[in-house]
Amino acid sequence: MTLRLQMLGTGGAFAKRYYNNNALLYADGFTLLIDCGITAPLALHHMGKPMEAIDAVLITHIHGDHVGGLEEYAFRMKYGHGRKPVLYVPELLAEPLWENTLKGGLGQDGIDSLEDAFHVHLLREGQISELARGLSLEIIRTPHIPGKNSYSLYLNGEIFYSADMIFQPELLTELVRQRGCRKILHEVQLTGPGQVHTTLEELLSLPADLREKISLMHYGDEMESFIGRTKEMAFLHQHEIYDL
Repeated sequence: MTLRLQMLGTGGAFAKRYYNNNALLYADGFTLLIDCGITAPLALHHMGKPMEAIDAVLITHIHGDHVGGLEEYAFRMKYGHGRKPVLYVPELLAEPLWENTLKGGLGQDGIDSLEDAFHVHLLREGQISELARGLSLEIIRTPHIPGKNSYSLYLNGEIFYSADMIFQPELLTELVRQRGCRKILHEVQLTGPGQVHTTLEELLSLPADLREKISLMHYGDEMESFIGRTKEMAFLHQHEIYDL
């Protein structure tokens, strides 16, 4: 069965022309929101996609452009629809997500923990989780900020969706040449040094057989000036639907 991807946004943390790099993944009637950043509620509104139509949300790491919309999502589901949303979260992120990000806003009578706000499903490294018919995933810890955990996704054993990450050519090579990866959805920093992100220059250094599998996301406002300068790699665009 073909998965479909619709980007709520494709922008980096500081981009102003594009929404945060969050996505809707569609699988046989099941809708998964990958990350719920600050702009996610507004993006959903502009797309005409009600929050209650989302079956679950998955978090890759706890920066604001990936989790900043969770408070509104939880409150709107609780008070607008009388139910807790489903949250998939890597087990090492669950405590800091509540204690360092959500507790200050969500915490009140009746919401004293992450489990009070969400139906929580913990994801573990090295395990494949079946989220719905036709949708499985494996979380892969990938380096981003020193001392903070961040996880990329391997979907249905053939599609790599990167979180924010430092360049990992060995991982990409292994996925393509040993694990059957046929498509890579990869973040890119178009200008400046890649201290906590993968740069376009680094991705361009990959062999052509890897580059031809890559679509680019999580870019800055200067994206349009780079059209035609990315070789085989194409940019993903917000709100468009892609068959994976």
